[in-house]
Amino acid sequence: MLTAHTIKILQSLDKKKFRQKYNLFLVEGNKIIRELPDSRFKIKEIFSTDPQKLDRMEAPVTHISENELKKISFLQNPKDSVAVCYLHPEEKKEDKNLQLVLDGIQDPGNLGTMIRLADWFGIEQIICSEDTVDFYNPKVIMASMGSFTRVNIVYTNLTEYLSETENINIGTDMDGENIYSFERPEKMNLILGNEGNGMRPETEKLLHKSVMIPRFGKSQSTESLNVSMAAGIILGQLFGGSE
Repeated sequence: MLTAHTIKILQSLDKKKFRQKYNLFLVEGNKIIRELPDSRFKIKEIFSTDPQKLDRMEAPVTHISENELKKISFLQNPKDSVAVCYLHPEEKKEDKNLQLVLDGIQDPGNLGTMIRLADWFGIEQIICSEDTVDFYNPKVIMASMGSFTRVNIVYTNLTEYLSETENINIGTDMDGENIYSFERPEKMNLILGNEGNGMRPETEKLLHKSVMIPRFGKSQSTESLNVSMAAGIILGQLFGGSE
């Protein structure tokens, strides 16, 4: 039986200030929860409607009712379990040969999808501007489908970082070089800007090159691609062209 106090704390974890206050975040669904023991994230406790399915987890598992699960889940159709995990202290690793750099991404679904893309393509680190959505946001965690356990995410002052990095800074621009003929540099940052406004002017000033995805459709009514879709297309081409 969950106490009203526990429910209140868990429900508050949809907000960054409470995640930081309690040093906790939520992970939902057995499939992702089973990936946690092999990651850097430590589980505090698990609440499950079917604890037997998590019998090999080292963390304490508490049996709860479907109704209780609905109260603590951030999903419209809650899954089987919710794990309460500790935030992991951020650590910047040295620059990798290919990194995603995100400038003011606000949509949790987009960030989660890009974490998943990074994991798919073996990109180990994502550098985010300080105003990019918090990756511990429950919607980001869900959209990443467990990939957040394998990609290092760092929040930093982007202007400072992009001024000092030895990687080539590549942005996206409709006047940029065609991605299908672009030659990938050995060490690069792929910089993606805010959904509505694109990159900040101070970020753009630090670009070495820009790329664009050519439009093949006859209709000119589609103005732009969703940022995570664009990331997927560009990464697919960067890796496809490097074989």
